[in-house]
Amino acid sequence: MLISNSKKIVIKLGSTTVVDSKGKFKKKWVTSLIKDIKKLGSGKDFVIVSSGAIALGQKYLKIQKRKIKLEMSQAIAAIGQIHLAGEFQELFEKFKLKTGQILISPDDTEQRKRALNVRGTFDNLFKLKAIPIVNENDTTATSEIKYGDNDRLAARVAQIIGADTLIILSDVNGLYDKSKNIVKTVNRLDEKIYSLVENSKNSYGSGGILTKLDAAKICMNSGCHMFLANGSKEYPLKRMVNDKTFTHFTPKISSLDARKKWIIGSLSSSAVISVDAGAAKALLNGKSLLAAGIIKVKGSFDKGENVLIVDQNEKQLARGLASFNSEEIDKIKGKQSKEIEKILGYLSKSEIIHKDDMVKL
Repeated sequence: MLISNSKKIVIKLGSTTVVDSKGKFKKKWVTSLIKDIKKLGSGKDFVIVSSGAIALGQKYLKIQKRKIKLEMSQAIAAIGQIHLAGEFQELFEKFKLKTGQILISPDDTEQRKRALNVRGTFDNLFKLKAIPIVNENDTTATSEIKYGDNDRLAARVAQIIGADTLIILSDVNGLYDKSKNIVKTVNRLDEKIYSLVENSKNSYGSGGILTKLDAAKICMNSGCHMFLANGSKEYPLKRMVNDKTFTHFTPKISSLDARKKWIIGSLSSSAVISVDAGAAKALLNGKSLLAAGIIKVKGSFDKGENVLIVDQNEKQLARGLASFNSEEIDKIKGKQSKEIEKILGYLSKSEIIHKDDMVKL
């Protein structure tokens, strides 16, 4: 099955999936999920996007009110988030799995420079064999600058890290048609699909089916498969694979093509990096751009900005997202990677533009 073959998998857990009606963390259910992950996990990178901080905060503070003002919900989230991360860490630790916490605001995914930094954090957590536990930074988010739910957040995370699959575990078996049958596969989001939406919400969750279709749209346009399945019973991933009860939203393009579109679609700047013949040949062979092959830098730009790479004859070779700003590159151009730390005074990446952040022209 596709899930078994996926290398990067994002799993989104709704509030009611991890917190019961009394506001308690569902340790038994989460333990079953971890066992599923362990079984699937050889050579795979997992990300957990989990709601539940506010619900756990309310339980801890003995607050039962359903409607809470934004300012107060932010404070409750700050308290609940510690409990949420702690619960996950405790359970994953029993299976000798490390976890790390990432709290994300919309600016972290919608601004390209910050999105690049976020992806770097995920990549390094994967290198450390740690599973990122992600939630929206509800402590500082306002109603004007919120994802509004973790379905969209999970889709953005999947897009940024180049995930193969996003699995949204909810309290439904999938998307139902008007005869209450599960729609097995969705290849395009059209009026017919949107007509199936019922705008209902549960007691804790902030999103209904519509937000899941919004997440599907992001995934389908970024080369990521999305599955909507039921997470109310234990061993949810095992049940998905065995029972084949879910709705599968198929991507329009591959994740590689989506990444290229994302880079090419960046705002073109006047920033240009000129490289020597050796670097030009390396780029054409799919290699990253290193400092040693750079001859000169034209224009002023920040880390994460879109930069044009040309050869000594001004022939356009590629476009990519810079891992350093223009001043830093000017200082280290022509130097070996091992000299970068000494010249700049701090340890950084060895690639000026990584091959994954580059599109050949």
